Amino acid sequence: MTAPPTLPKSRQQLILAILMLCSLLIWIENTVLSTTLETLADPVRGLGANPGQLQWATGSYTLAFATLMFTAGALGDRFGHRTVFSSGLVIFAGSSLWAAYASDAGQLIAARAAMGVGSALITPAMMAILMWTFTGPARAAAIGIFSTSAGVGMAAGPVLAGFLLDHFWWGSVFLINVPVAALALVGLAVLVPNFRSPTPRPLDPAGMLLSISGLVALAYGLIRAGQVAVWSRTDVWAPIVVGLVLLAVFVLVELRLKVPSFDPRLFAQRTFAGGNMALGLLLFGVAAITFYNAFYLQGALGFSPMKASLANIPTALGALAGAPLASRLVRRLPLRLVTVPALTVAALTMGGYGFLGLQTPLVWIEILLLIQGLSIGMVIGPVTAALISDLPLEQAGAGSAVTNTVRQTGSVIGIAVGGTIMSIMYRRAIEPSRVHPVRCRIRREFPPNRPATSPPLSTGPLLLRLLIMRLSMLCTSARAGSRSSHSSEQLCC
Repeated sequence: MTAPPTLPKSRQQLILAILMLCSLLIWIENTVLSTTLETLADPVRGLGANPGQLQWATGSYTLAFATLMFTAGALGDRFGHRTVFSSGLVIFAGSSLWAAYASDAGQLIAARAAMGVGSALITPAMMAILMWTFTGPARAAAIGIFSTSAGVGMAAGPVLAGFLLDHFWWGSVFLINVPVAALALVGLAVLVPNFRSPTPRPLDPAGMLLSISGLVALAYGLIRAGQVAVWSRTDVWAPIVVGLVLLAVFVLVELRLKVPSFDPRLFAQRTFAGGNMALGLLLFGVAAITFYNAFYLQGALGFSPMKASLANIPTALGALAGAPLASRLVRRLPLRLVTVPALTVAALTMGGYGFLGLQTPLVWIEILLLIQGLSIGMVIGPVTAALISDLPLEQAGAGSAVTNTVRQTGSVIGIAVGGTIMSIMYRRAIEPSRVHPVRCRIRREFPPNRPATSPPLSTGPLLLRLLIMRLSMLCTSARAGSRSSHSSEQLCC
């Protein structure tokens, strides 16, 4: 099908509902793991994953999501967006089943990467189908409605994860994806035409290999930096340098192609470049803060998964309110006057996490999360709508892929950098306390003959509450360093 057919309005609305269901599935998957991290670190209730493995469990999904997005857009233009969409749903459902029954952290990381592949096939196809289904003013309205699924997913994901963790085993947070994906597959087959571009783009295996290799190397170096004491080590700086070089080569290769899958030339458009930069930086901050917040609420404050998920609801409510509010404002005001103040407020709220402590009243935390969600919602919705609406129809898949790749790349680096900062700050916090009485209490609770996989974060509130303060993870690396000094610490105990 090379031209958009005129579909009945009722069918358009049903297609929009199917797309929102799938977008909701993706956003829920983006948020459920943050609530599950603490449980996965527990060797009894979870997998006994260490902090680096938790970062990779989060990052492998986002990494695959980011690097395969532009290739998925090209596949959709060539073979039909419904075909690629359906393939992505099958992969997503199958890998969710794999993740639910993973027996160790390595299997979970691999399953999460496979889920990222499925999401990468789904997301560009969603936006392309939306562009082909709606035209004119109806398209902008549909994009605005579609963007609210992000807020719903942000709200539903943590609450759903908290409920499932309180009543079932941790794998249930992945298993719930399977029936939703099956329902979406039926809706796609019945309702959605197989739209495709009249001028399909060639596949780009070289670009895909360079982008994957570059981002994997960069993420590995950043995560490794949080696991060692000295950054001058070759296994820290070398992957970072190699990753940056590969990404630079990737951009040069794409610029030499007449029809690239990831088109850097789109950044020559000022609005497209500025909007993507804003979204990338915003998602960088959101990913880092979300990774930290999961351990602050459950590890430092001792919240149960359900209580922690409920505590995060103001963020989602704010995002739900922010998206339609911003849509109304941009009809009367320039986009910049709406989004720049919202980005500034979002940055200030993220900085506000630095003032949270063990005695901070919950009401202040909730106010901070509400304002943060409101400001984020006021940026993502209108900026995404502006970026996609301004593109020609034949570039719908490519433009959507670029935008989503930038967003997911920001998330990948945010997870890596956020986790590394937490690791470094935690290590600095405990090093001066080797002879402190608090250290002795920790040694008594965690004796040196304990297995390396213990204790779980959820059963070590003393360690988390007395030493971490505002940072609340990476017990494993600290214990590994402490074992060698056990004999000297016995003097103070």
